[in-house]
Amino acid sequence: MFTFEDLRGCKVELSFMPHTFDVASKHVLVLVQHEGKWLTTQHKVRGTEFPGGKVELGETLVEAAIREVYEETGVHVTDVTWFAEYAVHAEPLFSKTVFLARFASQEPLPNDFETVGMAWLEESAVFKAQPLSFYMQDDGMQMLLQEVKCSDYKW
Repeated sequence: MFTFEDLRGCKVELSFMPHTFDVASKHVLVLVQHEGKWLTTQHKVRGTEFPGGKVELGETLVEAAIREVYEETGVHVTDVTWFAEYAVHAEPLFSKTVFLARFASQEPLPNDFETVGMAWLEESAVFKAQPLSFYMQDDGMQMLLQEVKCSDYKW
């Protein structure tokens, strides 16, 4: 397990083993790589970040991951695979599941989408994007990408 403090001062625990935390995951984060670039979204307030969000009533984590990627980027994904989970010791405590997913296709973003745009970024550009979401600036995001490199996931 990897423990760090996020930019808001909250303790965060990141695990690459399923079911590590007692609190049920109700949030998802999805890492999608295509042709050597990472899928990012431009959140209206926070800035550049990986797609993700909250699980809706009656949805599985995988269904939420697929929906969130599409709603935020216009990208359809397949082969959604559990990769990690992390617990944020905020008030209230919450857990987020991280998935890897394969690019399938892409549609243009309509004006009423949740974000103001999306981009495919080289890894070296992901953490240099401006503005960069606060949650992309902590040690956990760097650790996730390092672990992806060590995984046997086939993009």
